[in-house]
Amino acid sequence: MYIVLAIIVLIALYAVFIYNGLVRARQVAEEAWSGIDVQLKRRADLIPNLIETVKGYAAHERQTLEEVVALRNKAQAMPSGDVAARGQVEGLLSQALGRVIALAEAYPDLKANTNFIELQRSLEGIEEEIQMSRRYYNGAARELNVKVESFPNNLLAGQFGFSKREFFEITNEADRAVPTVKF
Repeated sequence: MYIVLAIIVLIALYAVFIYNGLVRARQVAEEAWSGIDVQLKRRADLIPNLIETVKGYAAHERQTLEEVVALRNKAQAMPSGDVAARGQVEGLLSQALGRVIALAEAYPDLKANTNFIELQRSLEGIEEEIQMSRRYYNGAARELNVKVESFPNNLLAGQFGFSKREFFEITNEADRAVPTVKF
């Protein structure tokens, strides 16, 4: 009788251990996504200043500037939980921002403007932070996915509503390409 009771207690303790590990992995993934969200918000807040600075020098590049603003607004309006769709829009935004930065090559006065230089440096720093946050999130998502799919964790994961996380990545190969600017 005591042996059976001891086995039941050990199984229950093991289930609690597995459950707590799943909760910990989910919280790390949520924290990592929050880090990406913060960096994307910083970038979105910087874009209007960048656009206004470039507008003065490159008024005839209105289409490029409007595209950046439209993509920024679309990215900010997206629900935070849709990782794949958010990654696609953010990839398009990164590509459009690359075209705006490339405009500086055609406008020497803009290239020398201290506001533009400072905004460009800030944007480059934020882009690096986004990359680091994305790597951290993808690692946390990977760890959670492994726990959710591994035996015996998968027996409890399904019962308690734990599910796999999508990776935050650029899915369109064209988004990975270096932007080209032609005048």
